[in-house]
Formats: sequence, C-alpha cells, structure tokens
Amino acid sequence: MAAKKYSVILGNLGNTRDRFCSSGYKDNPDTLTMLRRAARIDGVTGVELVGTWDIRLDNVREMGKTTKELGLKCVSIIPDHFSQPIFGKGAFTSRDATIRRKARETTLEACEMALALGCGLINIWNGQDGYDYPMQTDYIRERAWLVEGVRACARAFPKIRFALEYKPKEPRTHSYLARMADTLLVCREIGLDNVGVTIDVGHSFVAGENVSEAACMAQCAGGKLFHLHFNDNYRSWDDDMMVGSVHTVEYIELLYWLDRIEYKGWYSMDQYPYREDATRALSESVSWLRAMQNGVNRHRAAITALLKEGDATKSSALLRRMLLPR
Repeated sequence: MAAKKYSVILGNLGNTRDRFCSSGYKDNPDTLTMLRRAARIDGVTGVELVGTWDIRLDNVREMGKTTKELGLKCVSIIPDHFSQPIFGKGAFTSRDATIRRKARETTLEACEMALALGCGLINIWNGQDGYDYPMQTDYIRERAWLVEGVRACARAFPKIRFALEYKPKEPRTHSYLARMADTLLVCREIGLDNVGVTIDVGHSFVAGENVSEAACMAQCAGGKLFHLHFNDNYRSWDDDMMVGSVHTVEYIELLYWLDRIEYKGWYSMDQYPYREDATRALSESVSWLRAMQNGVNRHRAAITALLKEGDATKSSALLRRMLLPR
C-alpha cells in the first residue's frame, strides 16, 4: 500500500471558540506560528487553508513561500461561505442574486489562489446553504441554485477538483448537503467529472451513517470520494474530538475500506481542541490513524476473509485481539 498523506486544517491550531466563550480559551497565534506548529507534527506534510482566515489574494505569494520553506503542501483551499455575515441566509442558495454571485466570486478567488499554490482541490462546505424552519424555503428552487452555482465554478476551472463536504446540521438546523446520498445526487445533477465529495467522518457519524459504507457509496458512484476530514464525536453533535477517542472500531473498518477502494487522497485532520493543546491533540489523531493503519495492514487478509464469511462473533474476536492483545 502507498504511504498515507496526512494534513491539518490550519485554523485547528489556533484559538478555536465555542458559542459560549466567544473570546476562546487560549491565546490566538498568528498564521506563521500555526504553520510552524503544523510542520512540527510528526507525519504531517500538508495544510488546508481557509479563504479570508488564512489566505487572501494579497498574501498568496507569501503563503506559498512559507509553506514551501516549512516542507508543507497546500492540500486544499476552503472558501469562506460560512463565517461571513453576508452568507448568513445562504451562499449559493441565497434568495439575493447579488449574494449568490458573491459566493461564486469567493469560490473563484479560491481557485485562483489554489492554482498559484499548486493546489488541485477546493473543499466546499455549504454550512449556510440550508434552512431552519418549516414553511421557510422553496426546496426545489434553492437546490437548483446550489447545483447551478457549483457547476459554474467547476466549469470555470476544469483542472481543479471540487469536493462537496456534507453535514446534516449546524449552523442551519437542516443542510441541503446532509448525507452522502444527498451529495452524490447533487454531483450527478451537476454532471462534471471534477465535482465529488469530502467525507468529514464526524459529519457522517452525526448523519447516522456507517462511514465505511458512505465511502463505498462514493466509490460506486464513479470514484467520487475526493477528500477526507478526520475527527470524532458522540454522534449527537459535531464535537470535533481527537480521532479514535470514541469510535475506534469504526475507524479500523474505515481504514480497511479506504485501502480496498484505493483512495489515494489526503488524510486531513479537522478538529476543534477547545481546551486541549492543539498541537498535541492533532498529533494524537495522526498517531491514532497510523497505529490503526498498522493494525489493518497486519490483519488485512483476515479481515477480508471474515467479510466473506459474515460471522459477527469472529469479527468481534479479531477486533478484540487487535485492540487488546494478550
């Protein structure tokens, strides 16, 4: 198997805030400090940058120089469709055509920056594209606007891949891209080879999915799994915890299937260590992934054989031996 490529979303190394403590629980480092911290995490060779937070048209050259000096590759750029007040009632799905146009412009700017950095992926999280109440929205019209907006951007930059990151809720109570099936349907409607899906494992848990099955669905839909974000939670909310801290068994299964479907993209950490030291928390996640991957590699043949047999007691016994060897 090819060596895995690990990355982090740069802002995870900063002062992550919750809605009760808007100032955050830690000091807020500058971008250069966060980049240096990312470069010190064992195994990490890539970073994801959020437009307006980390990277702008006026600092692209500086960011490119700095990441290169630190031995980091820009894995993706995430257009900021979620934290700006203008997008509070929708980005691609806003009722205001001017705001929908702004969402496209923000995405196209991210594409220009990606090309300048040698980055081939735009990760789109449509956090504000959804609704909150019954009788509030025209579902058909707004989904059409979403398809139209993403399609226009993807057509403008055919050499860049656009990965749609789904999540069932938050900040809206309902997101249009809520589950893998929803997102694959939108990809099919867009109809372009360079539009696919990002699985955020925590989002998949909150959506009630079996994340391994979701990855296989994307593969069966024409190799649409473009990118991965790793974290953990208790399934009721997007807690963005350390990898493997809750769903260790599901992670072992996922890593097996990612190899089986020949996923060759990045394994990117997306966490909010509100109170923990961010560098150590992200390092723990990478260490968990590497350790679990080693276990999968050692037991790959046995796992494959068990899947053919379908005996849950034997699968349980193997997992127990992997996690708790005598």
